[in-house]
Amino acid sequence: MSIFKTLNFKMLVFPSRKSRLARALTIEDLRKIAKRRTPKGPFDYTDGAAESESSLDRTRNRYKSLQFVPSILRDVSKVDTSVEVLGEKFALPFGIAPTGFTRMMHAEGERAGAKAAEKFQIPFTLSTLGTSTIAEVVDAAPSGRNWFQLYMWRDREGSMRLVENAWNAGVRNLILTVDVPVAGARHRDTRNGLTIPPSLTIRTLIEAAPKVEWWWNFLTTPELRFASMSQWKGTVAELLDYMFDPSMSFEDLKWIRRQWKGTLSVKGIQNVDDAKKAAQIGVDAIVLSNHGGRQLDRAPIPLELVQQCRKLLGKNVEIHIDSGITRGSDVLAALALGADFAYIGRAYLYGLMAGGQEGVERSLEIMTNEITRTMKLLGVSSLKELAPKHINFA
Repeated sequence: MSIFKTLNFKMLVFPSRKSRLARALTIEDLRKIAKRRTPKGPFDYTDGAAESESSLDRTRNRYKSLQFVPSILRDVSKVDTSVEVLGEKFALPFGIAPTGFTRMMHAEGERAGAKAAEKFQIPFTLSTLGTSTIAEVVDAAPSGRNWFQLYMWRDREGSMRLVENAWNAGVRNLILTVDVPVAGARHRDTRNGLTIPPSLTIRTLIEAAPKVEWWWNFLTTPELRFASMSQWKGTVAELLDYMFDPSMSFEDLKWIRRQWKGTLSVKGIQNVDDAKKAAQIGVDAIVLSNHGGRQLDRAPIPLELVQQCRKLLGKNVEIHIDSGITRGSDVLAALALGADFAYIGRAYLYGLMAGGQEGVERSLEIMTNEITRTMKLLGVSSLKELAPKHINFA
């Protein structure tokens, strides 16, 4: 038999965004594509963490160290990946987390994330430090579920104007981030001299030159700016220290609870006592988060807090989680231990940098496929069947 009869030759296909993204089978694959196509400053802003970056490494490694305990001979011909959180039903048990400066990663920015989230029937969260307004996000995804994340500024009136704008645009879930009294020491950003908009020094011009698509988009699209404030000329670290209010306390949380008529989530809970205090104030959800390792070095690992918080809070307050989630199986592990919902940040941004909205959709497709496949292999046909028995959390 001729060897040529056993070979399956494929027609030569010239590289394109579609073919490039199709070859990505994991979020890590998208990360590698993103790194090749994005200048160092924006990529490192997404990829990096604070100081030694140990908080991020430890958080990711905790997911990797888990052992699943599957059940066999269960009918998993059909699985239901939907979930009900904060009074609404979503097709998947995770949403897109708030991320700042998003158009710096790719010109399509938050609009791409909102459109992809709308298509996959999951929520999209706009950051206070976003580069699109809430009105622009809602216009891009009018049928989507769009949420807003608030950093409480030193300018309280300015902060509440953002909240009012969000409400008027149809936002009904506010996520208050509480773990940023000051900016974490993100050494990659400092070394890169990262500014908004990116500084066009000789160094950045030389480094960005091979990133043709990013460079073209930067020159031919509207100026990169903060949607919630006038343009800032300093570094990112200087901006964060200028904006954030280190005097914020639980009294402020009570005040915001009284002001906001929708559901309120508090993001950045890192111990059980704070979870209890937030619940007593009347928040609807706590988000266990170490800010993706971008604030405190050697911070607590959110996944390790899930069972303790669930035992303490019961079903009175929803428990959400973010930080270090790069696989659909990570989401399922968190849910099995007692979480209600999860968020992805970097996982979506890697897709954005790899290919705009199509890249974001590819990241969500990868996560969806991993969730569906892992559920079947675990022997569960709905998320409600997940339980601590499915996890060896030694």
